[in-house]
Amino acid sequence: MLTAIAPVSTGHPFEPYAGLRPEQVHARIQAAKATLGERLVILGHHYQRDEVIQHADFRGDSLKLAQLGLAAEGVEHMVFCGVHFMAETADILSPGHVTVTLPDLAAGCSMADMASLPQVETCWDELTDVVGGETVTPITYINSGADLKAFCGERGGIVCTSSNARRILEWAFARREKVLFFPDQHLGRNTALDMGVPAEQIAVWHPELELGGNTEDALIRARVILWAGHCSVHQMFLPEHVDHFKARYPDIKIVVHPECSRAVVEKADASGSTEAIIRTIQGSPKGTRWAVGTELNLVNRINAESPDHEVHFLSPTFCVCSTMNRIDPPHLLWALENLVDGNVVNRISVIGKTRQWARVALQRMLDLG
Repeated sequence: MLTAIAPVSTGHPFEPYAGLRPEQVHARIQAAKATLGERLVILGHHYQRDEVIQHADFRGDSLKLAQLGLAAEGVEHMVFCGVHFMAETADILSPGHVTVTLPDLAAGCSMADMASLPQVETCWDELTDVVGGETVTPITYINSGADLKAFCGERGGIVCTSSNARRILEWAFARREKVLFFPDQHLGRNTALDMGVPAEQIAVWHPELELGGNTEDALIRARVILWAGHCSVHQMFLPEHVDHFKARYPDIKIVVHPECSRAVVEKADASGSTEAIIRTIQGSPKGTRWAVGTELNLVNRINAESPDHEVHFLSPTFCVCSTMNRIDPPHLLWALENLVDGNVVNRISVIGKTRQWARVALQRMLDLG
């Protein structure tokens, strides 16, 4: 005979929210927003699920959201429906009196986790012993921890996004001979190759190997040293997916994110950031057919908001950002009702030298426009 076992209470303050019905959650989120009024801004990343992003005051990519949030007058609280590094960036750029909340601290980024500060410091020491520190500019993709942004800021480096990576590499090459680019190898490779950097002048650094798995000669020859990191979502798109859609729909256009592999980007008609993908499709002639290589929630939203276009998801595999999807309406409600009660839960706060130098790296990027 089987005996039913009652769920064990965790005692976490969030627990009462987990069993609420969706309509209850929705109504209470709206009530909390009304109570907090202009003191609150909710930021929703493009990859968020619809039932979360419907509550956002602004939506966009990570940097755009941080900038939009800061532009709001009188804001005291920013609730960031995204992942940890995004909330860190918002906190770094915000005035000290603004609190930044991440509704679920488990919302991280697998790509950001592929490069830790100790690993990058080891890489820097080994690399500069070979080529000299004065020859290398460190560049971190915005999809990285605040400590890596600070690492770059302190060493004359900078932050980049998927929309400005070429401009940032041009800035770096105008100052020093080489670039160390982390943590996403694909954005770095696609950008460098599009700029005309020969493939033989691009090296990949594997942090678990001595000299990143490279010879000294290869590092001396390289202009771009790429960290062996990737996005778990965008690596799922394959060249054969592009071939499939091109064979099925000869008139189709393929647009992908530059975090996809080089083989996919080369077969696509266009590549660009999330903002660029949206603009490309919505700005195309009516009746245009597209297949899109980026996160599924965004692709579904583009399809819903572009009724004059036919929009397909490029991969046959269900492909969402699992860590981004940890933000759900109950966690959002929990964060908001705590703010109503005067409590700040899951506050993201970057302090001390990490905040100082990370802001330097971000400001260098912002100054480029």
